[in-house]
Amino acid sequence: MLSTFSRTCRRGIAISTPFPTSLSWSRCTQKPLSRAMSMEGSVSIANYLIHPPRSILIVNKLRTQPVILAIDAFLEHVQATYPSVRVFHEDRSDIPHGAEVWHPGKADPIDLVVTLGGDGTILHASSLFSAGAVPPVLSFSMGTLGFLLPFHIDDFAKALESVFQGKATILNRMRLACTFYDENLVKKKNNVDDGIDWQVMNEIALHRGSSPHLNTIDIYVDGQHLTEASDGLIISTPTGSTAYSLSAGGPIVHPSLSALVMTPICPRSLSFRPLVFPSSSSITLRIGDRSRAPAGVSMDGRTSHVLQPGESVNIQASPYPVPCINRSSISDEKSYGIQQGEGAGPGKEDDWVRDINNLLQYNATFRSKALLRHSRT
Repeated sequence: MLSTFSRTCRRGIAISTPFPTSLSWSRCTQKPLSRAMSMEGSVSIANYLIHPPRSILIVNKLRTQPVILAIDAFLEHVQATYPSVRVFHEDRSDIPHGAEVWHPGKADPIDLVVTLGGDGTILHASSLFSAGAVPPVLSFSMGTLGFLLPFHIDDFAKALESVFQGKATILNRMRLACTFYDENLVKKKNNVDDGIDWQVMNEIALHRGSSPHLNTIDIYVDGQHLTEASDGLIISTPTGSTAYSLSAGGPIVHPSLSALVMTPICPRSLSFRPLVFPSSSSITLRIGDRSRAPAGVSMDGRTSHVLQPGESVNIQASPYPVPCINRSSISDEKSYGIQQGEGAGPGKEDDWVRDINNLLQYNATFRSKALLRHSRT
């Protein structure tokens, strides 16, 4: 039973829960979920495929030779195995042969996003859908970081098969909705699309940038003044807790949790420690009138603009998460159990525990890490 999913949806994300859920498709419009319900709800286990994807968007990193070969192999496979499926690519000069041009806001709906690259490629794919729901994202590792990359590019055929057969499971990764205001509390316009909020998958960070002076940031949570921070602050999602927030001393948060993580950057007060708030919280960061310099703002690692003294940004959980397809969608133990030397076999709903163990090398001594690096050279 789906307690919060609207059945009148154009693009079929048949869930509103962050937990791994069976993937189901339909040709209807997904209504925005309320902030209190967007990441909460019951887990649907047996949602079967209603309609297979009819359109795929490829998002890739810079076209190095391995990426070019992977795209060509992917297009050839889709054209041979799923001939009725339309394949789109971003409106760029290096669009691959056999793909149609696509740009954000195009009328043609996208049913599935396929990313080829690193974590940054997924963040870029998220930014392409800043005005509403994000289609399910199938991510293949061809980059440097792999916290968000469940599949190896060699297994794209099996991964696609799991999607088209309705066996795929997805994990809703929370996004942040960020709204900026001037000193008169007038809403600033988004330079991408007027009237909408910025959608952030990892984090929003306020920092002093190139200024030698400390920022003064007043923090309000649900309208109540919490504290004054210097010299910077990060508000991240659970997904973003393994990015900039982690480097600044923040906690690692499981991506299925609904939370906003607040991490100070070089706090002047020794008592200010990272805090975790429920996703229903509304956080406002205001540059204090006594601040001697403006604050730089970066979202998902990209510099956006500057906040002057008196200006502010409001941060809430977005009603439009990013539905990421899990590795457990593939039931090939040879590829994901034995080959990687993992004790647990495939089919587990939670791939994150194994991923975080492998990426951070828990339970490995300094000597064993050195031997591991040596064996790979």
